[in-house]
Amino acid sequence: MGPGLLAALAGADAGGVATYSNAGANFGFGQLWAVPVMCFLLIVAQETAARMGCVTGKGLASLIREQFGVRRSALAMLALLVSNTTVTLSEFAGIASGLALFGVPTYVSVPIAAVAIWSLTMSGSYRRIEKILLAVACVFLTYVVAGFMVGPDWGAALRSTLVPHIEGTPQYLSLLVASVGTAIAPWMLFLAQSNVVEKNAHAEDLPYQRIDTVTGAVAASAISWFIILTTGTVLHPAGIVVSGAEAAAAALAPLVGDYAEALFGAGLVGASFLAACVLPGITSSAICEAFGWERGADRSWSEAPAYRGIITAVICISAVVVLLPNVNLFGIMMVAQVINGVLLPVLLVFMVLIASDRHVMGRYVNSRLWNALTWFMICAVVVLTVVMFVMQAMGM
Repeated sequence: MGPGLLAALAGADAGGVATYSNAGANFGFGQLWAVPVMCFLLIVAQETAARMGCVTGKGLASLIREQFGVRRSALAMLALLVSNTTVTLSEFAGIASGLALFGVPTYVSVPIAAVAIWSLTMSGSYRRIEKILLAVACVFLTYVVAGFMVGPDWGAALRSTLVPHIEGTPQYLSLLVASVGTAIAPWMLFLAQSNVVEKNAHAEDLPYQRIDTVTGAVAASAISWFIILTTGTVLHPAGIVVSGAEAAAAALAPLVGDYAEALFGAGLVGASFLAACVLPGITSSAICEAFGWERGADRSWSEAPAYRGIITAVICISAVVVLLPNVNLFGIMMVAQVINGVLLPVLLVFMVLIASDRHVMGRYVNSRLWNALTWFMICAVVVLTVVMFVMQAMGM
């Protein structure tokens, strides 16, 4: 247990909580049906990445460089660096917003969080880091507890999960696109494969990695389902529209009590902290791997200066920007969303082509069915991304 579970749960970050909260507040149970679909797509992507890591012993960045050249790899890494830095920034914003619900000011919460995250990522042991992050991931249970506390209509929720309900409004489609982009982010592909390599998993470990991958996808999807369930039960009937995850948490208090707000807020802090711990490391690891530099949590400053330097820079930049007055955090997050929308289909194409190459994968090459599923996912992501861009261009 570890790589697949962490990769999937880290996707339920501040942006994810905000997206799912908005889906529930605006449309009730209307987007619950999308959760199983996203879970299936996440399993396809994560299983392929984990299998590539087990079979080749290399991360996705290294395989892209070997198969497609340094120039394309460098462009992909630049996009990943910009995207992941902006997403890390949003995680610090999530930590600040979540702790603000408990009366902790931003100028206190952000520096403390930055030091804690930096110290953890520099601790020098992947297995120690993994155990700590798995413990942090337990905070996601707060969303499940909050879901039961609000007393939802379980029959209606089940029907909405099994029967698709689509509205042709720009707001509905925008949230649907955002949900897909949150569930399957580009950095998650690097994380899933890199963690398998860091853990020294091999081809004979594939059955266990597949269990880990499926378990992680199901757990992350269950968290998403309960967030939509909670906000759909409480906020949607009250006509409350929220602008973010912290607003959703605050809105729960007068309707169902302070405990639900506290649970939701604690989940936001934990989710943001987990993702903020993961993102700088996977960004640095991918870049170093693409250029052949030393990397790894067990490498010292003298052994891997670029690896540790990139992690430090990403954390410091993110924390400082969040502390700046009047900074447009929403605009920065939108830039990250645009980059993710462009980068994800490209990375998926790289991934499916490598996973289909028998010279690289041997007998563990993609089957025709798995190839078809991956190409379907690529086409779906491209179509949804184009729809999102068109709607944004039209000002919807």
